[in-house]
Amino acid sequence: MSRARVAVLQIVSKQLSATAAAAEYGFSRRHLHRLLARYREGGLEALEPRSRRPKTTPIATPETVRQRVIELRGRLTADGSDAGPVTIGWHLEREGLPAPSTSTIRRILHEAGLITPEPRKRPRSSYTRFEMTQPNEMWQSDFIHWRLADGTTDVEVLNWLDDHSRYLLSCTAHEPVTGDDVVSVFLGVIEEYGPPASTLTDNGSVYTSRFTGGRNAFEYVLPILGIRQKNGSPGHPQTQARPNGSTRPCNAGSGPGQRRATSPSSKPSWTSSARITTSGAPTELSTVKRRARSTAPHPKHSQPPTDTRSGITASATTGSIPKAA
Repeated sequence: MSRARVAVLQIVSKQLSATAAAAEYGFSRRHLHRLLARYREGGLEALEPRSRRPKTTPIATPETVRQRVIELRGRLTADGSDAGPVTIGWHLEREGLPAPSTSTIRRILHEAGLITPEPRKRPRSSYTRFEMTQPNEMWQSDFIHWRLADGTTDVEVLNWLDDHSRYLLSCTAHEPVTGDDVVSVFLGVIEEYGPPASTLTDNGSVYTSRFTGGRNAFEYVLPILGIRQKNGSPGHPQTQARPNGSTRPCNAGSGPGQRRATSPSSKPSWTSSARITTSGAPTELSTVKRRARSTAPHPKHSQPPTDTRSGITASATTGSIPKAA
């Protein structure tokens, strides 16, 4: 029960005077007498808080204009003409009616259920930034097909990219990329930069055999080194090791519509020049370079990482897994 009801009932039942009730329940005597008047007119229900909305709004859009907006919307739509707020406002002016703003016309149409919401972009809250917080927290890998300028040789360019700094750790050419190539290059990069905490790749057979049964060489070596493997969802493209311009150094010196004739045997000449890449527009290259230089994994100058549980090093594996190149 509200304080107003209790105070009025106390006065009506002669238990408290108006002055005592006002002091007891925190009301002014004037407001308490106003509550008593409401009680005599409408009973206890009249004591509920009333809306403070004004009874009239002089600046409100006239009802005749609102109805005409709705009529124009229906007529223009039926005629196949444009029926947007600007067009409706133009017709209102021609008819001598006060034309509201386009936002007011849109609000009238929305309240009448004549607008179907069609958001043109996702809300920012639905986006998750795809970037790790530390270098070597996750490496991405993928490879692309590349035809050399001689038109007779097809190679595949294998990339390893640090997710945090967008630093291109490795860029090598193969004919074609095999599972052994992936392991060999991966172990070589580990010798230079240390092991990552995890890897992210697609579901290519050189990275995973989870859809064909068993485990391939890459899936065998990751648990030994204590590295977590992540794979993208099938049919859901990612940006795994493919920032814009990551293979641009491969084209250096090529003419329009041509690709530089680079064979796998000469890959070191452009691998070193492709270290820094950008995931943004070309105008942002200098900023990305500075960030990559400050946050990229630093080359190692010590022994390869050793797994303390098995004693296996990154460059001294056994079985069918090849040694790092």
